[in-house]
Amino acid sequence: MEQWAPLAIYRQYGNLQRAGRPSPHVFKWPMEITQIETFLAVASFGGFHRAAEALRLSQPAVSSRIKALEESLGVPLFVRSRNTLTLSSAGRVLRPYAEQLLKTASVARQAVHQLDPSTDAPLQIAAGLSISVYFLPEVLQKFQKAFPKVSISIRPGHSKEVLEMVLGEEAEIGLARSLQHPEVETIPLRDDPLLLVATPDRLPNKSGRGHLGEAAAWPLIFYERGSSDWTLTRGLFRHAGLVPNVALEVDTIETAKRMVERGLGMSFLPLMAVAPEIRRGELRTIQLIDAEPLHRSLDIIHPRHRPLRAQAQSFLQVVRDIVKQRAPGKNKK
Repeated sequence: MEQWAPLAIYRQYGNLQRAGRPSPHVFKWPMEITQIETFLAVASFGGFHRAAEALRLSQPAVSSRIKALEESLGVPLFVRSRNTLTLSSAGRVLRPYAEQLLKTASVARQAVHQLDPSTDAPLQIAAGLSISVYFLPEVLQKFQKAFPKVSISIRPGHSKEVLEMVLGEEAEIGLARSLQHPEVETIPLRDDPLLLVATPDRLPNKSGRGHLGEAAAWPLIFYERGSSDWTLTRGLFRHAGLVPNVALEVDTIETAKRMVERGLGMSFLPLMAVAPEIRRGELRTIQLIDAEPLHRSLDIIHPRHRPLRAQAQSFLQVVRDIVKQRAPGKNKK
């Protein structure tokens, strides 16, 4: 079984003991990576049941790992009550070191993996539907120019499906929005907010500003029922006690954008999908002055346990380069 004894955590033992209750237990090794992963999963999901589901383990197995880790450290890591589970003082001290440990282990695996020049298998990429349409073509064009011998397979899906494909080893890398999971490394790339857009002649007033209550009465175009975009947009109105006037509900972002361009209504669309039209003045944004912006991040995810091949690391670098080129203030014409 894989074991890990990070010096940083060892040095923090005194802090952990001071943060927790005095314990007769001796600080004993080994501390296993699986215990650390389970600790972070329970801390992230706030309970043993949800952590067990995420890690695809039984709940007793999760409880056993946490108990073994607490015994190894000699302090309780969680405060248990009837209905809640929170990190103890010692757990809060341990958490950042645990996160760093997993990152270090992932880097170590990748370094060792680079010694194996094998595998010409296609690079499997899972990507969100809108990312596949509005972002990946530019990335693939640049990547294939630099690495013409690398074949790539793209598997589109909603964000949750992208996560499932990466966890299930159906994809080596995932590109999606705002994804966090204890078994994947998440690399935020940029903000990709949802913007309320309309054609210039559809603006409610010359200022392009309005209130959420007013927006609820405007003809709105929703898309991709059940997706994160659909959920965020519905939630914006629901949390304010409002029922939006959904004039049209369509299947894709692109269809929604085309309907907006034809003056059939307004829609909350990703910046990635409408940036060119906004720059050309074909679409205008409407600022809702009493509503929170719908922020989401564009993320890359890859498994902590599986080292990335050289091809995948090169792909990640191309993605980062494209994101920098698209940053505000770049390539203005």
